[in-house]
Amino acid sequence: MSKQPHKILLVDDDTLFLKLMVQVFKKSGFECQTADSAEDAITLLDKKNPPDIILSDYHMGRMNGLQFRRHLMEDDVLKNVPFLFLTFFSDSDLMIQGLDLQAIDYVLKNTPPNVIVSKVNNILFAVDKQRELSQQEVKKAAASLNIKSIPANVPVTKGFKIDFWHRTFDDIPGGDFIDFIRVDERYTFVVLGDVMGKKWKAWFFTFGFLSYIRSAIRFAAYNGEYSTAKILQQVNKIICFDDVLADILSSISLLLIDSETGAVTYSGAGDLPLLHYKHAQSKFSTISSSGLLLGLFSDGVYNQQEILMEANDQLFIFTDGMIDFADAGGKKSDYNHFAAEMLEKLQAKDTFTDIKSHFDALLANQIDDQSVISVYKL
Repeated sequence: MSKQPHKILLVDDDTLFLKLMVQVFKKSGFECQTADSAEDAITLLDKKNPPDIILSDYHMGRMNGLQFRRHLMEDDVLKNVPFLFLTFFSDSDLMIQGLDLQAIDYVLKNTPPNVIVSKVNNILFAVDKQRELSQQEVKKAAASLNIKSIPANVPVTKGFKIDFWHRTFDDIPGGDFIDFIRVDERYTFVVLGDVMGKKWKAWFFTFGFLSYIRSAIRFAAYNGEYSTAKILQQVNKIICFDDVLADILSSISLLLIDSETGAVTYSGAGDLPLLHYKHAQSKFSTISSSGLLLGLFSDGVYNQQEILMEANDQLFIFTDGMIDFADAGGKKSDYNHFAAEMLEKLQAKDTFTDIKSHFDALLANQIDDQSVISVYKL
């Protein structure tokens, strides 16, 4: 996979200087975003797809560079984006204030542009190296602890065939988690979740969510209460009062398969709409949930719905890694494109095993974990 160019946000109210720096950075292979004020920069910043580095002028209008940096420091995501100050003045007090705000460095505007680019490249190289070392530690932890957020196989479920496909991003365990919990010969739970944000660090939090989900399912089964909505509600309350997971959010799709009646019950929390392939009509219908992300509000309400499946019908449950991709314009999502590609394969009588063999080519320019579960009604 080709490496995406580094993205820099340039903030300066000097239009001529801004244009000059854009030309210099673009020639050096950077993807550039620009803002002529701190206020515009704040509006422009996307926490889901932040820049790799911010280079901001200090002397600007209503909000100067220090105020801009203080604003970013209040955000858990944006405060971690490397930040450099630009200034015409070599003021030691100013520099100390900036560095106290965890700014990486400062650059004098009369520095030759190629030297500025070199400094930015050196910073990003160091950041990338540190990230690489941290990612290696995640891999080592996953291997040494021998704990997995993705199962090795699926349970045999009478009347249904369950299968799944999963690919990590850059071979690093991430925020997606899958589980199949077979309570007994009659009931099987299907779990698909995605810890939001945190990138490769999200793997550490998946086990907290999985532990609570497994416990809630076992407790519900022990009491004979097979309600997916109540299970999600209990899990959400516990997560909101967990000191470790209190600020961590996760989407989840929870299905209960009843092999005796053939019924499938579904509840979701901030997840993507499920795709229900109706074999008789050779078309998809979508099934959406109204539940909010787990961990968002302790009093979150979750509903449940029964999915009526006929013989040869198929459900697809998937995370946003299946619909997100990157191109020259940045990160994009296309749910409808993914659905159309899947429908074409199904109409061509491809099985899920056939479809899985095409995912590597179909899902190019991966930017996140990718997970999809298939539930086929025999």
